[in-house]
Amino acid sequence: MPSVPRRVLVSGASRGIGAAIARELAQQGFSVALNFRSNAERAEALRREIEAAGGQASLLPFDVSDRGAAAQALEADLAERGPFWGAVLNAGIAEDGPFAGLSGQAWDRVLSTNLDSFYNLLRPLVLPMVGLRDGGRIVVISSVTGLLGRAGQTNYAAAKAGLIAAARSLALELAKRKITVNTVAPGFIQTDMLAGLDEKEIAAEVPLKRFGQPEEVAALVGFLFQPRAAYITGQTLAIDGGLS
Repeated sequence: MPSVPRRVLVSGASRGIGAAIARELAQQGFSVALNFRSNAERAEALRREIEAAGGQASLLPFDVSDRGAAAQALEADLAERGPFWGAVLNAGIAEDGPFAGLSGQAWDRVLSTNLDSFYNLLRPLVLPMVGLRDGGRIVVISSVTGLLGRAGQTNYAAAKAGLIAAARSLALELAKRKITVNTVAPGFIQTDMLAGLDEKEIAAEVPLKRFGQPEEVAALVGFLFQPRAAYITGQTLAIDGGLS
């Protein structure tokens, strides 16, 4: 790593997969900006945890679905701290239900948080990243649902599939700048999003017969940030226990 730590943004970093990714990247020596929407207490606890372990972290609160708020927060941060070398787009929500009964609000909220955030976050970051002339890494967290579909998740599947196509296209644009763009597609991971579901019943669908752990997803993302992953771009890597 360079003497001045490279900066990485992790969206949705206050819990679950996002928090595990932030820990992993901080352990690798990156300075991690922790984005969150409302859970300031958990984000601050994670920041203290990372710093207590010898890492560097800062807080960057804003709603990824709000284009104006995202632009304002990111532009202010860029002006103060300089460009990001990498970004992990992890923030997302689910509002499941049969398509025939799905409200327009549920469709819009899921698409704006999960898919529109791709533009809202990366549009302000890409040109400064290119300007570093130091390569870079972008990892987008999609879902196995974006690959396979799932009953009751039409809105979620549409958003997550859209991320895969957007990331693939951006990878082609940024390849000449040595910036890699990849998608990670988790399956059933033990997080708050699965709270209340029957783990035994759902795990029976998985060839490995268990839920994955956030740290397993973080390890894959962490590998993509390493120098030895510099020749991997435009790929979708499933981490789903064999579902896809």
